[in-house]
Amino acid sequence: MSPRLLVGHDLTRLNTLGLPCVADRFVAPGDERELQEVLKLAGHQGWPLTLLGGGSNLILPERLPGLVVQPAMADWWLEEQDDTVLVHAQAGVVWHELVMVLARRGLWGIENLALIPGHCGAAPIQNIGAYGVELREVLDAVHLLHLDNGREAMFTAADCAFGYRDSIFKGSLEGRVVITRLVLRLSRTPRPRLGYGDLAGRLGADPTPLSVAEAVCAIRREKLPDPAELGNAGSFFKNPLVAGEQAARLLAQSPDMPHFPQPDGRVKLAAGWLIDQCGLKGWRHGHFGVHDRQALVLVHFGGGSAGELLAFAERIATRVQERFGVSLEREPRLAGAD
Repeated sequence: MSPRLLVGHDLTRLNTLGLPCVADRFVAPGDERELQEVLKLAGHQGWPLTLLGGGSNLILPERLPGLVVQPAMADWWLEEQDDTVLVHAQAGVVWHELVMVLARRGLWGIENLALIPGHCGAAPIQNIGAYGVELREVLDAVHLLHLDNGREAMFTAADCAFGYRDSIFKGSLEGRVVITRLVLRLSRTPRPRLGYGDLAGRLGADPTPLSVAEAVCAIRREKLPDPAELGNAGSFFKNPLVAGEQAARLLAQSPDMPHFPQPDGRVKLAAGWLIDQCGLKGWRHGHFGVHDRQALVLVHFGGGSAGELLAFAERIATRVQERFGVSLEREPRLAGAD
């Protein structure tokens, strides 16, 4: 049976920013055979193709032409290898739900990435990370299909050219492939990573993957708004990387500035702190605002559009540039930008 094709489908509830958007056509294939069938149909019809995961790191325009595809394959399974366990998760698996069920099973590796919204298929695109851990550290393989011919391929972590919130899927392969499955390499040996923020202070002497994941959830809920209650895409700007010399000049002016030296000599700065120092935390203009507890998060109060959001974000970036000489880069992708 072919997947059901919906015409004029409302995507407002399928993006965490809650931006109003209508897709000319929408389909949610339930397996790889259906996905390949959909890709052939789009190619034959000449429809522009937009891939949609959980809609958590995405800015949607008011209309998306062509065909929007949201992979709905949502199975996962384990492959035991002594102390190591390979976790196979299809693209439609909800990331946070997977993190929690694996943490309950005592598997180490992704517990620090709890409560990151979205689906597994989107996780490698921006190399999701939180509390000192990035996806690339546990990723064993990515299975994908090429959009032009439906050809299957498998990439190792090295093939993905991962960087800070970056990957080959945002570079040379953007718009050319669809991720169908992840393979994660987790461990039964305790390997807690507690050096970020106040995470260690919330845990006892012998933390479990579950206790770490629950502590991360508690911290994130204290700082970040629930998209179900207030539209947002999580961190809207990347933490900027600047040259060591520039960081030194900024530290001379602001000794309390959070900064994180990198192996290549550059220094990562906290975008939220920079925005806060510009007096913008809690600032609202029109239908959008800067969250009053976390300046890195832009929130949608309803009724706004993608164009208004982008203009709002540009005003924030301009203020930071004028005060600190630091450029802020948007993290969420703009759907249909091609």
